[in-house]
Amino acid sequence: MDLRKLKKLIDLVQESGIGEIEITEGEEKVRISRQLAQPMVMASPGMHPMAMPGVPPAPAAPAPPPEPKGHALKSPMVGTFYRAPSPGAPVFVEVGQSVSKGQTLCIIEAMKLLNEIESDVAGTVKAILVENGQPVEYGQPLFLIE
Repeated sequence: MDLRKLKKLIDLVQESGIGEIEITEGEEKVRISRQLAQPMVMASPGMHPMAMPGVPPAPAAPAPPPEPKGHALKSPMVGTFYRAPSPGAPVFVEVGQSVSKGQTLCIIEAMKLLNEIESDVAGTVKAILVENGQPVEYGQPLFLIE
């Protein structure tokens, strides 16, 4: 099998995200698999692995951001998150604002019903974790209150 075909197969594996491909042409057999972030080529006879020169290793995944501290107010239902009672109205709360237990923080629309979501603790809003108008899932953190 010629080197250009091998290079095309390696590119195919990298672009498609598949883990492994094996090609047989007559008595020639080639297996390309993505392991340890670098494609490996195994060719018969003997099937000894060799790293392909000129193929850069995959970049390392970025480190996740640090977890913010504080009490996470979670969504009690699936629906659409709204920060204000109506379009054009002022938002219920802003980051840095003090809130009391039972104070309305947002609205979640579910099945055409508007449900006011109240704070379950008193404190200061440290972060608003959802954008206005975004869908939310049950148990998804909405606010961080410290």
